[in-house]
Amino acid sequence: MASITKEILTDASPDAVWEAIRDIGALHTRLVPGFVVDTKLIPGGRLVTFANGMVAEEPIISSSDSLRRLVWTARSEGSSLTHYNGAVQVYPRAAGGSRVEWTADFLPDTAQSALEPMLAAGAAAMTKALNALAGTTLS
Repeated sequence: MASITKEILTDASPDAVWEAIRDIGALHTRLVPGFVVDTKLIPGGRLVTFANGMVAEEPIISSSDSLRRLVWTARSEGSSLTHYNGAVQVYPRAAGGSRVEWTADFLPDTAQSALEPMLAAGAAAMTKALNALAGTTLS
């Protein structure tokens, strides 16, 4: 199984970052605007429309306020993925602000070349949104 991990650093507080992440219906407005263009809540999760036109159903596996961690899976019609699991977790930084770790585990491994640019774009959008939340431009 292949994995991709992206790290996002921001001056936004862990509580503020977690509040944006746990708002699972607002990906397109609060967390990754531009990368995601629409999010609809559905029973057990969300339906996500990405800027590239792909639509994915994302059942939420777990959401932990104490760990500041959200886990989901994804399925999309026509996708070559046989498995996808995403997790995002917020950690406080010693110097203040937050470190966000976003990990995607997936099969087949050969999907890495398609997923890597998507996660990079998502991480860039998340960095921009969280920095705006903090009122900074830290990258």
